[in-house]
Amino acid sequence: MEAAVHPPGWTGVASGPRERPHLRQGALDARPAPHYGLVVPYSGPMLPPGYRSRPAGTDDVDAIHALVAECERAVDGRVQTDAGSVAAVFARPGLTPNSDTVLVRDRSGRSAAWAWVDRRSEVDVHPDHRGRGLGAALLDWVGERALRAGSEGIVQTVPDSDAGAVALVRSRGYIPLVTAWLLEFTMPDEFLVPEAPPGIVVRPLRAGDEPATHLLVQDAFDGWQERRQSYAEWAKHTVERATFAPALSPLAFHDGQLVGAALSLEVPESDEGYIEQLAVRRDQRGHGIARHLLRYAFRAFHQAGRHTCTLWTHSDTGALDLYLRVGMTVRHSSTVFRKELL
Repeated sequence: MEAAVHPPGWTGVASGPRERPHLRQGALDARPAPHYGLVVPYSGPMLPPGYRSRPAGTDDVDAIHALVAECERAVDGRVQTDAGSVAAVFARPGLTPNSDTVLVRDRSGRSAAWAWVDRRSEVDVHPDHRGRGLGAALLDWVGERALRAGSEGIVQTVPDSDAGAVALVRSRGYIPLVTAWLLEFTMPDEFLVPEAPPGIVVRPLRAGDEPATHLLVQDAFDGWQERRQSYAEWAKHTVERATFAPALSPLAFHDGQLVGAALSLEVPESDEGYIEQLAVRRDQRGHGIARHLLRYAFRAFHQAGRHTCTLWTHSDTGALDLYLRVGMTVRHSSTVFRKELL
C-alpha cells in the first residue's frame, strides 16, 4: 500500500470471547506450513524508474523507523510506532532478511519504501513517494514471496482513512476480513481506581516477572494466535523494547499466582501511552480483572504525565464493548483485507 498498512499491534485481553494479540495482522495463512526462513538468492520487486532495492537488515532499523513514522504522520497525524517494533521484525524466527525483506531507495539514497513477509507482512511507502507505483510493486512482491513460500492466503491491514491504499488492495483482489480499531482513553484529570476484585492483588511488573508473564500471555492467547511465541520473540515485542514501561505495566495475582497482566509502552514523540498486551488467565475471567488492570494502567500513565492511553483491537475478538465500558473511544479504524493465493 502507499502508506502505513497495519496497526502496531493488537491488544489481547483474555476475558469473554477473547482475542489474538496479532490475529491476521498481516498474517499469512499457511497450509502446509510456509517455507519462510530458507536462504534463497535475493529477488526484489519490479520497481518504477529511479528506484533500487536491496534486502533490509538490522543496521537499517533507524532509517526504517523514520520512514514508518512519516507514514503514520501522514495518515493519522501522529507517530505510534517506535524503533523497537521495527527491530522486532528482524527477530521473527522464520524471517530471513535476505529473502523476506526489501528496502527501496531513491536516486539520492534516501529510504522511499520497505516491505517484509513472514506469515505476516507489511508494506510502507514514504508519503513523498506515493502515487509512483511503489505500493503496487511491493504489494505484488509480498504476494509472490508468500506464494513461493507455500502460503494459501495473505492479508494486509489498511487504514480506512487511506482511500488510495484501500483502492490498491481491492484492485489486487483483496476482500475485507475484519475491522480493527485504535481506541483511546483521555485523562485530563487524575481519577480514582476502584478496589481490585476480591482476592486480587495488583502491582507493577518487577525484574524477574518476565518469564511468568510470557507464559501467562501465551496461554491466554492460545485460542486465537496462530502459534505460540518463544520467550525471545515475545520479549523483543514487549519487555526488551526501549519504550517498555514496567512501572506502568500492572500485574494481577490471586493467592500469589500471576493471573493477569497489562504490558505498557511509552509512545515516542507524544504524551501518550500504549497498552501492547492485556491478558487474563482463563479460569479468572469474568471477575473484572481486565477492567481493573486497564484502569490501573490508565492512572499510572496519568501520574507519569501522559494524559492519553491507546490500544488496538479488532472485530474478531469481541473486545470492543469491554473497552467502551471503561470509557475508551474509537480514534480511527482499519480494515484487514485477505487475498487467496492458491
